[in-house]
Amino acid sequence: MRDTWLPALWGERKGEIDPFRALRSQMDELFNDFAGGFPRLAGGGDGFLALRVDVSETPAELTVKADLPGVEEKDIDITVAGDQLTIKAEKKSEADEKKDEKGRIYHRTERSYGFFQRTMTLPFDIDPQKVGATFKDGVLTVSLPKPAEVQKQTKKIEVKKSS
Repeated sequence: MRDTWLPALWGERKGEIDPFRALRSQMDELFNDFAGGFPRLAGGGDGFLALRVDVSETPAELTVKADLPGVEEKDIDITVAGDQLTIKAEKKSEADEKKDEKGRIYHRTERSYGFFQRTMTLPFDIDPQKVGATFKDGVLTVSLPKPAEVQKQTKKIEVKKSS
């Protein structure tokens, strides 16, 4: 259901041509591309893909989750150094893997593949001995326990209604 102000905003009044209509169409395509696979970093083409993550927190740890469909465990590399977490992965192209298969001709390849890399700076130094990672059903979960001194610094502040 459309809001009543949308047609006027996007130039659908009295057959006028709106210069922003093409821009809206291009933006819609861009967002559809993001929903269909891994977004590419600036420059496009094959190569580096943007790795999207969810970061959550409890008083004891940070958790980083990343969707890596089509990636195998052996193709994931996680490193920690100081307050830096780096996740690298590679999703291999099925066309490249099966290029020698007789009789297979690829007419279109739209699924994304390539290298992922994401480095995140955390608000504390990471103890590499305590970091854990699991990979299940295409979802990577990295658990980063907080140091004891960081856990002690956390305090919930009550918000009071002003009078």
